[in-house]
Amino acid sequence: MKPSPPQPPRPAKARRDGALTRVTRDARPFLRARTGVVLRLAGWSLLEFVQTFLGGFGVARALDHGFLAGRPLTGLLWLAVAAVAVLPAQLATRGVFGRLADLVEPLRDGLVRRAVSRALSGALAHPAGTTARSLSQVTHQSEIARDGWAGLVLTLRSFVFTVAGAVAGLLALEPRLLLIVLPPLILGAALFLATLLPMAARQRDYLTADEAYAAHAGRTAADLRDIAAAGAADRTVAESRDLADDQVRAARSLARWSGVRVVALAVCGRFPPLLLLLGAPWLLRNGLTPGALVGALTYLTQALAPAVQALMTMLSTVGGRLLVVLDRFTDAPPPPAEDKAEDKAEGRAQDKAEGRAEDKADDRGPLPEGPAPVAELRAVTFAYGPAAHPVLDRLSLSVAPGEHLAVVGPSGSGKSTLAAVLAGVEAPTGGAVLWHGRPVRGADATSVRVLLPQHAYVFTGSLRDNLRYLRPGASDRSIAAMIDALGLDPLLSRLGSLDADLEPDRLSQGERQLVALGRAYLAAPPLIVLDEATSRLDPAAETRAELAFAALPGALVVVAHRLSSARRADRILVMDGPRTRCGTSAELLRTSALYRDLAGLWEPDEEPRRKIGEPDEEPGRKNGEADSRLHGNGFISTPPPSPV
Repeated sequence: MKPSPPQPPRPAKARRDGALTRVTRDARPFLRARTGVVLRLAGWSLLEFVQTFLGGFGVARALDHGFLAGRPLTGLLWLAVAAVAVLPAQLATRGVFGRLADLVEPLRDGLVRRAVSRALSGALAHPAGTTARSLSQVTHQSEIARDGWAGLVLTLRSFVFTVAGAVAGLLALEPRLLLIVLPPLILGAALFLATLLPMAARQRDYLTADEAYAAHAGRTAADLRDIAAAGAADRTVAESRDLADDQVRAARSLARWSGVRVVALAVCGRFPPLLLLLGAPWLLRNGLTPGALVGALTYLTQALAPAVQALMTMLSTVGGRLLVVLDRFTDAPPPPAEDKAEDKAEGRAQDKAEGRAEDKADDRGPLPEGPAPVAELRAVTFAYGPAAHPVLDRLSLSVAPGEHLAVVGPSGSGKSTLAAVLAGVEAPTGGAVLWHGRPVRGADATSVRVLLPQHAYVFTGSLRDNLRYLRPGASDRSIAAMIDALGLDPLLSRLGSLDADLEPDRLSQGERQLVALGRAYLAAPPLIVLDEATSRLDPAAETRAELAFAALPGALVVVAHRLSSARRADRILVMDGPRTRCGTSAELLRTSALYRDLAGLWEPDEEPRRKIGEPDEEPGRKNGEADSRLHGNGFISTPPPSPV
């Protein structure tokens, strides 16, 4: 994992401030510089005030002074006034959106400038610690802020002038109406405002938990081979379960606060009309006219309730997200709760990478010392399914400390399966696998063996971090000795230093294998299993790497793809499905027909000797084309692996 760039020290006050305080502090200068735009926006919005006022007032006058007084023409005229008031409000929409652009676009431009400035400053100050955060802020988060700010301004503007028009209309009809209408409005608004900060915090917690789980899932998917090779499946599952539980707890907390918000909406939008109807007899007995009562209901149902509903919906959905996004652009660091969550997630990832989890030891004590083989198979059988033919059939094998064992055989003969079973990645369907005389346990995996597959795992980060992946405390002297032993000098020279960033896509397959080999060399466990881990190296580089590993004190098991690799081993295991034979190269040449065929097949890869006058190419073969003759075992030769 690439380290995050160090943050500059922050004032203690900034660390204590909440997200709303930080955003408000940055918003004041922005709004103060655009006072004229705000006033012009308010000027256009006065037409909505007039529309709302005349809507309820016209209905009340149409009833009291028109239809109920026996003057229908007067009633129709008042209704016409209420209807005509809608036209100027619609015309004002164009002016409102024109002023809105003057208030919204500068916000987005300012956020983009701030993100770019920080990215450049951080890159200059800490070149090795740059991240993709600024890219997300420029392309995605700034657009979220822009759209959310535009929606909030429109909704808040409409709410303010609609409520003002309705309150003015209620005062004009009968001031005593406010005694019934205002208390539930104030109570619901207070309850809603009380949920803003907790909802924003719960939203942030949920987003943090969701991001942590997504990041863990991405790392796990990319590291499946290494997790299996390291025996870390149980630990990875436990980490996934913890992160999922964190996400569920955050979602439930967010849902509880959403329920409180629903209650606030009901109090604001549903209680005022209900209370007005319940208090109608008392109001009518004390001088309220029927027209005023109907006008008040018009204000509540056609103006106040929709405006309150729109505002609270906007604040509950866009408002919380807008606050969280804008807070990421402020100068203050993230809130402590989020820091702890991120530190927790990073700590888990670091524990996985370094192999420092507590499951390295248990109540069974340390591994016993003695002459027991490093790894041993006792009548091991393995099949890929209950009805499948066994790939390994009652195979017994032991690998002594310091021994070099090569495994050879045609494609599909079970070599990789043997490597996986020997390394504890696959459990046998029969028999037993022992490490140091004890049954294989996942808790011992990282301390006993390293399994390197053909496709090497290299992550984005520094060369040093990649090489120290299995041994975080490796010294520079150990790294230098490893580089000299394995021949990583050309790669190091090309990158410039151990702290240079590695981009896996820009490495050749051979360079990736060298990095993985260096990682295993530094770890130097008692058992190293190379499952065609040098297949992308040229013969000279492969020879150098295998001799370096053979010089280590631990046991070495190599799934070989060249005869020279097999000849360097102390013993060779020849596999042809469940049929196996083990011995030295000289013994197998006498006793194994398959090994003799493989030796003949591999001979062109070993600089074949030609008699004087023998042609360099066979008739009918193109220059450089691989020999495709079938041998008795049906194994077909292939071109040698590509050089690094």
